[in-house]
Amino acid sequence: MITSHIISSKPLDLATIQAIILEQKTLELSEESINKIKECRVYLNEKLKSETRPIYGINTGFGSLYNVKINNENLTKLQENLVMSHACGTGDLVPESVVKLMLLLKIQSLSYGHSGVQLQTVQRLIAFYNNNILPLVYTQGSLGASGDLAPLAHLSLPLIGKGKVQYNGNIVEAEVVLKQYNWQPITLQSKEGLALLNGTQFMTAYGTALLLKAYKLSYLADLIGSVSIEAFDGRIEPFNALIHMVRPHNGQLKTAQRVNDFLEGSQIITQQKQHVQDPYSFRCIPQVHGATKDTLAFVEKTFTTEINSVTDNPNIFASEDEIISGGNFHGQPLALALDYLKIAMAELGNISERRVFQLVSGLRGLPAFLVDNPGLNSGFMIPQYTAASIVSANKQLATPASVDSIVSSNGQEDHVSMGANAATQAYTLINNVERVLAIELFNASQALAFRAPLKSSEFIEQFLLSYRVVVPFIKEDEVLHDDIQASIEFIQTIGIDSSELF
Repeated sequence: MITSHIISSKPLDLATIQAIILEQKTLELSEESINKIKECRVYLNEKLKSETRPIYGINTGFGSLYNVKINNENLTKLQENLVMSHACGTGDLVPESVVKLMLLLKIQSLSYGHSGVQLQTVQRLIAFYNNNILPLVYTQGSLGASGDLAPLAHLSLPLIGKGKVQYNGNIVEAEVVLKQYNWQPITLQSKEGLALLNGTQFMTAYGTALLLKAYKLSYLADLIGSVSIEAFDGRIEPFNALIHMVRPHNGQLKTAQRVNDFLEGSQIITQQKQHVQDPYSFRCIPQVHGATKDTLAFVEKTFTTEINSVTDNPNIFASEDEIISGGNFHGQPLALALDYLKIAMAELGNISERRVFQLVSGLRGLPAFLVDNPGLNSGFMIPQYTAASIVSANKQLATPASVDSIVSSNGQEDHVSMGANAATQAYTLINNVERVLAIELFNASQALAFRAPLKSSEFIEQFLLSYRVVVPFIKEDEVLHDDIQASIEFIQTIGIDSSELF
């Protein structure tokens, strides 16, 4: 049975958003939100009747055209022209899952009653969300400053019966879907186009989706790293709580505890070791993986704040009788957080690839390249090349986008965040990390088989038993692409309880 999530003043957090997605909840406005939206719209209508001064974006042009006064008869045309003229996106299509998040987050932001939109506009966005009518949005076109203008224009076009949507697996004209539901296009009122286009929902939707994935990959990095420790016959001492209590970074403590839990009951980890120390890629898992966890906590705080914010412009404060033009649409907090996320997640890939390298190097009783008859068989030589290629690409993607800026709108918008570029770079980078971890699991599971008859922990043995259903032990050379792809799909399908992630 599909349940509803009620949009209200109660803040959204990552766990709630994950539940909305996984349980395929529909959206519904609370009475509180309905009243806030209505009251703000009534105030704006009355203000326009009495106010003779120009109010930016409501009865003026936009950007550097802010000083061009628009008469009341043209206010609807002004808003529709804004949406159409700003729909200049290009590049790849934004994934449907991210577009759906954009709708959710735009609805949340408009529900606070500081944007001046009509109730029917928000309700139509909810109808799009609930019926999986997903506007075509493109990855390129936003500077992440005056809001995500081009992407949000594409998100908004179907409201006025224009643009295209993805619906029932097909790309169709928006007007066709509106007719199918017997919906009339929305007649945009003053301020509405600007309320829809100003905002950070492109960056925020990407960041939210990527945080959910990053938390999962952080957990899997600890688990797969634990398999590699066993395969490499690593030592347990670097995970002793005593050394982490004297350097008590939260992520470091959590990682060490998690690895200890994963390895509890293992015969391999408790056997006598011939070596005194392990390489850093094993020994420093708590410090490296832990630093990424601490970064995720910072990024989560930034994005949770943004999700529960009003980010269009100008902002309307009916109770205070104020309409204020400011800069809440500027994506700088998100741009910096996304760049930080890129760097932190790239490091999970970097250290994972180093463990792959150690496992195929013929050390600690493992055969060279993890295969019998090396020479005749190349074995796992080239998966490490693939991982190395990916992590090098990630180093390039991790270069901060936020240190760049470019002047737009005739100099009126003279500093921009480039957060949208950071978002799409992070999307590619984090998917790359998933592939590297899949390659590490492929290698580590192969290497661990050579430790038989000794057993790892029950947890890891059960985990690998599931893995072996889709990825077999490699006895001699074959097309490894298929096994790597199966490994990627395996970790994509793993479900992890939110209590383990956040």
